[in-house]
Formats: sequence, C-alpha cells, structure tokens
Amino acid sequence: MTPDEGRDGDENVDWPVALAGFTETVVTTLGPNDCWNVAALGIHAPDGDDPVTATTWGRTRTWRNFRERGEGYVQFTRDPVDFADAALSVREEDEPILDSADAWAEVAVERRASGTEGDTQWVEWALDPVDVGVERRVVPTTNRGHAAVVEATVAASRLDVPSYDRETLLARLAYFESVVETAGSDREREAFDRVRELIDADW
Repeated sequence: MTPDEGRDGDENVDWPVALAGFTETVVTTLGPNDCWNVAALGIHAPDGDDPVTATTWGRTRTWRNFRERGEGYVQFTRDPVDFADAALSVREEDEPILDSADAWAEVAVERRASGTEGDTQWVEWALDPVDVGVERRVVPTTNRGHAAVVEATVAASRLDVPSYDRETLLARLAYFESVVETAGSDREREAFDRVRELIDADW
C-alpha cells in the first residue's frame, strides 16, 4: 500500500486514533538502501500540550533512519505475526504501509533527549503527524492471546540485555506461550511460532 492511497488532505493533522498511555505500534523508516525497515515502536501519549514521544534503545535501524531521515510511518496493526516480525526480525519492504495496518500516521521526528542506561544508549523522539490514513474501522475486542504475543516480544527482546535476568524472562515466555495456547487464535499461535524461530532460547 502506498501513502497516497490514504491521504486525508487536511492541513491540521491529528493522530488517526485516540492515544492513551503507552501504545505498541509498528514503524517503517527509510534506510540507505531505499527500502523501508519494519520495527516495533512503543509510543507514549502526551501530557497536556506535550508531543507524542517514542524512545529508541541502542543503535538500531530505526534510530539511524530517524536521525538521518527525520521521518517515518507509525502504523496501528492488530496482526500478531506482523508485530512479532517487526519486534524480533530484520524485515524490509518496498512500500512504507503494511497491508495489515488499520490506520497510520506519517510523522516528522525530532530528537528530544538522550542518555544511557547501563551500556545502552537511548534517544527520546518527538513525533509530529504530517499525514494520516484510516484503512479499516474496527470494533475493539479484548484478546488475551494477542496481548500475550506482544508481551512475549518485549521479554524476548531483553534476553541479551545484561540488566535483565534471563531465567526470569524465559519463565515469562513460557507463561505467555501457555496463554496463547489456551486463549489465542491460529494467527496468535503462528506468531508465537515466529517468536520461537527468531530467538535463540529454550524454555
């Protein structure tokens, strides 16, 4: 899908969904090879007039592309396989918008703050939507299996971070897998299979 297919044409651009707290999204950023890197990105709703923000950890492709391009596409998708791939694999696409995106926002990004935690560099970015699109309007549902996949990707991404206890993370992964087995759909089970494929760990 190309962005032009969903442009709303408004001069005053707002986010296409109501944001509260911390929202897990997928972001695509243009790399030096002119392909769109797909990654998971948590975005934080603002307090008052503050901007929406996101934090990158380490010298990732998203960090590099935000720094060099100053833009990206934040996407809201319910597809657990796309989310698992974004969180744990290196994935590149020819177009910025995923087919599974229910809504998206093209954002201009600006470095807001930076620092280190342990040996890991972090950068906080302000995200300003410049164009948005809504592809599908859906009735929200609560799916424990989907939530378990998201939490599993968070635990899996921390397995090689020294400040986190590996055995505790593996125990979490085992629990999340049990939730997916009992409460998830076939798509969530496929996503958890991808989690197992993409990390070097047994639990």
